[in-house]
Amino acid sequence: MNENSPYKRILVANRGEIALRIIRTCRENDIETIAVYSREDSGSAHVEFADNACCIGEGHPSASYMNIPSIISAALLFGAEAVHPGYGFLAEDDRFAKILRAHGISFIGPEADALLLAKDKLISRKTALSVNVPVLPGSEEISASNFLDEAEKIGYPLVIKPRVGGAGRGIIEVWSKEELLSVLTNPAFDTDVLGSYYLERKLGKARHIEAQVLADRFGVAKVIGIRDCSIQKGRQKIIEESPPAHLGKTMRKRIEDASLELCSSMGLSTAVTFEFLVSGNDFFFIEVNPRIQVEHTVTEMLTGIDIVWEQIKLSAGERLDLAGEEYLYDKRQNYDDGHAIQARIYVEPDFSSGSCGLIGSLRIPGGPGVRFDTHLYPGCAVPYLYDPLVAKVIAWGSNRVEAIRRMRRALEEVRIEGVMTNIEVLKGIVESKEFRHAKHDIGFAEEFNFCSKEAGEQKEAIKGMKACEMFSV
Repeated sequence: MNENSPYKRILVANRGEIALRIIRTCRENDIETIAVYSREDSGSAHVEFADNACCIGEGHPSASYMNIPSIISAALLFGAEAVHPGYGFLAEDDRFAKILRAHGISFIGPEADALLLAKDKLISRKTALSVNVPVLPGSEEISASNFLDEAEKIGYPLVIKPRVGGAGRGIIEVWSKEELLSVLTNPAFDTDVLGSYYLERKLGKARHIEAQVLADRFGVAKVIGIRDCSIQKGRQKIIEESPPAHLGKTMRKRIEDASLELCSSMGLSTAVTFEFLVSGNDFFFIEVNPRIQVEHTVTEMLTGIDIVWEQIKLSAGERLDLAGEEYLYDKRQNYDDGHAIQARIYVEPDFSSGSCGLIGSLRIPGGPGVRFDTHLYPGCAVPYLYDPLVAKVIAWGSNRVEAIRRMRRALEEVRIEGVMTNIEVLKGIVESKEFRHAKHDIGFAEEFNFCSKEAGEQKEAIKGMKACEMFSV
């Protein structure tokens, strides 16, 4: 019995593996949970494992997991004291946070005003500039009248970025004025909402580095991990690790200091991640994610800190205290102690059937230093309407070499039958010389020459995941 739990009942406003992950932390700390689900997800594992469950609409996210009135109604009906949004869907919706507060329900995340500032990447850029954190050359607000002029000032190549949204959604690369004009005249690009975009210089060879921060409402903040998320496919992260290989102590300290400065300036009190591009001796802030990250697992494996539990306590106004009795059992209090790697397993949707398939046999990897987060079980359906991420393999080792060995073993052990996955692609990357020697950057996975026919086929398959991109993080 955990008598110090800040809430008695939490509604989990999400689905899949992250919903199940949150429910598990709540169960460990004697907090009752309410699962919400769409009709498509009536047989999902998070529905079974929660203490209560409520159907909130039809399958499409707009009718269910992003249906604010239905979620609020479920929270009030079941007496939820707080709502955990997970990632994606409503996790960065300041309006949702405000409505919850108006009903006396806590939002497990930052305050609504801080969330509004953080989710707008253009405002985040301005905040970074105000505290001398470097950013890439970019634009202010843009419109049809100044679009081309701003592009010329910044210089090519550049990227057109949505001000709101994550996971690389909606980003367009432009290599010349002619390409930019082609984008502007493309009917698929809505020029009526140019103000919701901004321009930024495209950086060539770089690594994607991020800092995991925990911060309370009393001005105390701590960086608990630095991660390398450079292995990306279609701007979607597929392999993450911590600590980053070959990132010197000086650069790491600069990133840590910049993250803490940004956290304070934005008024964020939650689990928050600051993302940067690193090239040579330079680093550039690109965005902030004021929510749980898919890759939070590698930091947990290194530190023994349950980041979801910290989120819950911080949202209730508790002080950040990572030296309390609950952490004394764990020796891994420093993210230099060992190495952790995560590989994301994605599925490919079958649009003709309205599903990615039915899971046949399922074999979960185990053994020393291996963790497997998933909501799958034999016989469950995998809808195509949602994030194609279905499982995460996490391997810990006393050093990077051991972590890679364990990851290779774990990926060999995994069996997910009934759907097409990217497991062979992950195997190829982990076994590559470039990854083993940490010579990769953000362009590596796009250019990687897959060594086997099966891996090559899987590589082609995962190119078709665009239908699910809007739900990815």
